[in-house]
Amino acid sequence: MKNKITKEKSSQKVSDFLEKNSLHKKDFAEMIGVTLSYVYNLIDETIPFSTRSTTLERIATVMDIEPEEFEEYKIPQEPILKDDSVEFIKSVLKQKKMSMVNFLKSFPRKKRVHIVDMLRGAYPLPIDFKELLMIGETLDLDRTDIYNLWEERIKQVLEINGMNLSSNSALVNSMLECARKYAEM
Repeated sequence: MKNKITKEKSSQKVSDFLEKNSLHKKDFAEMIGVTLSYVYNLIDETIPFSTRSTTLERIATVMDIEPEEFEEYKIPQEPILKDDSVEFIKSVLKQKKMSMVNFLKSFPRKKRVHIVDMLRGAYPLPIDFKELLMIGETLDLDRTDIYNLWEERIKQVLEINGMNLSSNSALVNSMLECARKYAEM
């Protein structure tokens, strides 16, 4: 007689995670960008567990696991962004032993799904300095570190949009000097 290995159902994984982290379904729904009733239906198995890669990646990001841990997950065809700055944010999270849930709860409800999308590689670090400042302050980063993340991101945006940073170095340096002064406020 063969021993049968049974995997924990995805809906049960989510349910256990919510219970273990004392996370209300409403908060979880907001973090992954779905309705409260959708979360109830997933957990109660009223509907089949999602096979949509975006939803599964968001759920996995909030749970701080790999999306492949869900049997429903299929590797998406679109590329996942590997941004060094986002990887730095993730490493600081781990270094400070801050849970993903506590990190996400420190942001306004409407921002949480955007942060989740950034962490799962769908979006790069925000270019808005105030947003980046909010992330950095949540992680208790030095303002200089936050500025350095922003500067790398702004240079990325300028290059992606066709600016040759070398031939425009005087303009770029002048702009960044002004931004540095603003950031030191």
